[in-house]
Amino acid sequence: MPLQVFTAVTGAAWESALVGALDRADHGVAVVRRCVDVSELLAAAATGTGQAALLSADLRRLDGDAVAHLEAAGVAVVGLVDPGDERAVERLRRLGVTHVLPADAEPEAIAQALREAVAGAPAGSLGVADPRTALPLLGVPAQPEDRPAGRGRIVAVWGPLGAPGRTTVAVGVADEASRLGVSTLLVDADVYGGVVAQVLGLLDESPGLAGAARQASVGTLDGAALARLAWTVRPHLRVLTGLARADRWPELRPRAVSAVLDEGRRLAELTVVDCSFCLEEDEELSFDTAAPRRNGATLAVLEAADTVLCVSGADPVALQRTVRALGELREVLPDVEPVVVINQVRRGPVPGDARAEIAEALERFAGRDVRFFLPADRRATDAALASGRTLAEVAAGSPLRTALRSLASVVAGVPEPATKRRLRTGRRAG
Repeated sequence: MPLQVFTAVTGAAWESALVGALDRADHGVAVVRRCVDVSELLAAAATGTGQAALLSADLRRLDGDAVAHLEAAGVAVVGLVDPGDERAVERLRRLGVTHVLPADAEPEAIAQALREAVAGAPAGSLGVADPRTALPLLGVPAQPEDRPAGRGRIVAVWGPLGAPGRTTVAVGVADEASRLGVSTLLVDADVYGGVVAQVLGLLDESPGLAGAARQASVGTLDGAALARLAWTVRPHLRVLTGLARADRWPELRPRAVSAVLDEGRRLAELTVVDCSFCLEEDEELSFDTAAPRRNGATLAVLEAADTVLCVSGADPVALQRTVRALGELREVLPDVEPVVVINQVRRGPVPGDARAEIAEALERFAGRDVRFFLPADRRATDAALASGRTLAEVAAGSPLRTALRSLASVVAGVPEPATKRRLRTGRRAG
């Protein structure tokens, strides 16, 4: 039975000749529908009557979500570009199209690419593109193989419900890493109410992450565009602000967020992401692959991260929430190994030796070692928040600032200056 193919190359001068050539010859391919736009293509894909889609790079309203919906419907995608149009090739790659050919390729080569796309095989090199193999729905879109050698790291700052201090840790780690000479990008990806802009005294109505996600969705985001969208707070530190209102969360689609983070790896040596707490999935929506998921952005960040910092408070309520959150993380993303950071450590909430008691409790009930303890310093954090500045600027000698500097040196992989005291840590992870 021939391969059932949809086409969506309306307006291209070569469309009729290509479709005719595919239909006339025995290439094992049958064009079952010629779609006029993305909406018709997605509707046709939902019927289950086709196995692959052949589309042009200039198809109107083509974006990453459309490609993701085609993949979710079981329809493989092959892109066609005008010969020599490298920008179109790059755009399709950013959208997640891993098989890209020139429009003047022989019909046999196009038919072969369609079969390879359906089989999930790597695309063949035709002098225009040599893309990576197909990626998961929530993965990072394919990118050129000649990626810079110094690929940046991503650190996700996550934690349970409540106020354990995720934003304080994220801002502190990013600021201290930049002061250690590491080019750093701080991203506010909290879909329930990010406050990084307010903490740093920035304009929260700027496009920020939402603007970057929009450009990523249509395949136009690059390093220069990301740099324009990010605030330059100090040398080596850029900030991509979050949503001004929590009800705008549908703008942060997982695939687009993953693309932004991948571009962030090119822009900065270290990308620190302030995440939401929630990992739950709506069971009613789980059967609808096209429906937006509020927590999808958080899951995408945690999957993409090289290091996940799980920030917990140091009181019994916060610790109980942390134990439950770590269990949920293990169920949802079993391959993620979080680094536990206990914040706001002080006398009072936990009797006796607070650090020893907390470390023992988390090892017993969550099976996790505590790697870092951060002391409570309310006076310093209040002063920083009131002035819209960082701890290093308002309380350089704060014990919390010193601890965050040590934590930043570890996650950034750079030595801490010998004149600074190192952070006291819990028992090392095995």
